[in-house]
Amino acid sequence: MFEADVLDVTQEARTGDLPPHLRVDELLHEAYGRYRGLRTGTVADYIPALAGADPDLFGLSLMAVDGEVHEAGAVAAPFSLQSISKAFVFALVCEELGHEEVHERIGVNNTGLPFNSVMAIELNHGSPMNPMVNAGAIATTAMVPGPSAAERWEHVRHGLSRFAGRPLTLDGAVYRSEALTNQRNRALARLLESYGRLVEDPLETVDIYTRQCSLSVTARDLAVMGATLAAGGVNPLTGEQVVSAEVSRDTLAVLASCGVYERSGEWMFEIGLPAKSGVSGGIVAVAPGKGALGAFSPPLDDAGNSVRGGRACAFLSRALGLNLFASSPPPSTAPGPR
Repeated sequence: MFEADVLDVTQEARTGDLPPHLRVDELLHEAYGRYRGLRTGTVADYIPALAGADPDLFGLSLMAVDGEVHEAGAVAAPFSLQSISKAFVFALVCEELGHEEVHERIGVNNTGLPFNSVMAIELNHGSPMNPMVNAGAIATTAMVPGPSAAERWEHVRHGLSRFAGRPLTLDGAVYRSEALTNQRNRALARLLESYGRLVEDPLETVDIYTRQCSLSVTARDLAVMGATLAAGGVNPLTGEQVVSAEVSRDTLAVLASCGVYERSGEWMFEIGLPAKSGVSGGIVAVAPGKGALGAFSPPLDDAGNSVRGGRACAFLSRALGLNLFASSPPPSTAPGPR
């Protein structure tokens, strides 16, 4: 559940800009203080390299679209990007190939099934359904342009680095661990190939996908990457137009419907922000036109979402007035003369 104990939070703003700088700092530290002692959730262990993560690590970083930063906790602790990479590779592919082609070949509808479901492919005649589940992400990665696997990988790494505003590097230990245990992803790729849904070699594609998931980031990086989408594709740190405003819109739309897997509906109902989670404990949540929150805490719920990160997002969405669906009634005015 994502609503946590947020019902006592005063709605400070429902539309417009973020609250003043000092108030944002105060509320971010309040969120950190509320949830740093939470002991529910389990660290992912199906990828052996993730099993040793410190369950006490917790960091929150919020970046506004003007580059203003607010942080609390372990915001510089490195972890692997994992499934959060799906959102940004999708954006890169949309930038290269366009809205219609990606929509047609990948899809944008929630499967309602777990992120690594084989049944979802079979039930939908080979369609990956959306780019935020593993099958859809593998099909998306296969669409990255380049004459060789090495050049396609470099296109991904460079593109995600542009989102982060700094060069991202591969966590070799995580990559090796995932490469030894990604048989299901290889099977998904072969199944997609059998339906004619992959445009590149399935095993090469899974290797690139495994590498993108193994890029090392921090909660601060997630905030920058999310704020780039919030700012119409312009990185608030570097000023670079990484993707177009239209691609940012399309990416956020997919995150709103599919970003936290089978819990996406509950997430939007309680929090109201496009978001993407990863099994290393990262979450990025985006408030278009305002900014983004990067959260990191390894213990996960049974759907693979960070427990502390989800609670903090719920609290801050209400406290900072970030929910996309919230609005305030217009000021009442006395009727004028007729």
